[in-house]
Amino acid sequence: MGNTSSERAALERQGGHKTPRRDSSGGTKDGDRPKILMDSPEDADLFHSEEIKAPEKEEFLAWQHDVEVNDKAPAQARPTVFRWTGGGKEVYLSGSFNNWSKLPLTRSHNNFVAILDLPEGEHQYKFFVDGQWTHDPSEPIVTSQLGTVNNIIQVKKTDFEVFDALMVDSQKCSDVSELSSSPPGPYHQEPYVSKPEERFKAPPILPPHLLQVILNKDTGISCDPALLPEPNHVMLNHLYALSIKDGVMVLSATHRYKKKYVTTLLYKPI
Repeated sequence: MGNTSSERAALERQGGHKTPRRDSSGGTKDGDRPKILMDSPEDADLFHSEEIKAPEKEEFLAWQHDVEVNDKAPAQARPTVFRWTGGGKEVYLSGSFNNWSKLPLTRSHNNFVAILDLPEGEHQYKFFVDGQWTHDPSEPIVTSQLGTVNNIIQVKKTDFEVFDALMVDSQKCSDVSELSSSPPGPYHQEPYVSKPEERFKAPPILPPHLLQVILNKDTGISCDPALLPEPNHVMLNHLYALSIKDGVMVLSATHRYKKKYVTTLLYKPI
C-alpha cells in the first residue's frame, strides 16, 4: 500500500504520465509499447522480421503490376458476322462499335452480310433498310436509355477458342524451320524443251514374261479343247489385242476368282 501511494503521488507531480515498466522476464505489460534497445536480442528479431516480409511485398507489387497491365491491354478484335434476311434493296448497318455511322452490307443471294472485327464485349446495332431504321426480331434485343429498341450481340473469347486452336495448328504446320534444306545444285525457271531425238523414240520393249499369250496357242492332245491352260499370274488383268484379220479385232483379258481363271474374248468388227 505504501508503494502504491508513493507512486501515485509521484505520477501527479510528473503531470499524469507513467513510464512503462519491464518485468523480470524482459517483457512489457499488455497495452505498453516496447522500447527498442540496440543491445537487446529481441530487438534484432524485429529487424529480421522486416527483412523476411520484404520478398512477400515485392511479389505483391509484381502481381499488382501484372493485373494493371492486363486491364490496360486492348481487347483482341474478333470477326463477327452480321446478316439481314428481311429483304430490301439497300441495307446499312449501324452500331455502338462505329459511333452509329451507316455501313453498307453486301448482298449474298437473298441476304445481306457484313463481317466486322469487333472487340470483346457487348455491342448494340441496328439496320437501315430502304430509308427506315429497324431491328432484327430474330436476334436478341435491348431497349436503350432513349427508349429505342436495338439488337445486341455479345462477343466472347470462348466463342473463338476453336478458331484460335486451328490458327495455332496452321502456324505450326506452316513453320518450315524444321524442314530439311534443299539439295545442293543450281535452280532455274527455264522450261524444259525436248530434244528432236526424244520425240520419235520407239515404244518400250514388252517385258518377256508378258509374251506368253494363251490366245491362238496350240493345246496338247490330252487337254480338253474347250479348256485353256492355266495362265501365269503375271498375265492377269492385262488387255491383249490380236492383229486385225478379216476385218475383225479380237481383245482378251484374264481374271482370277479364288482358284478359277476366267478369260473374256471380245470380237469387234472394224
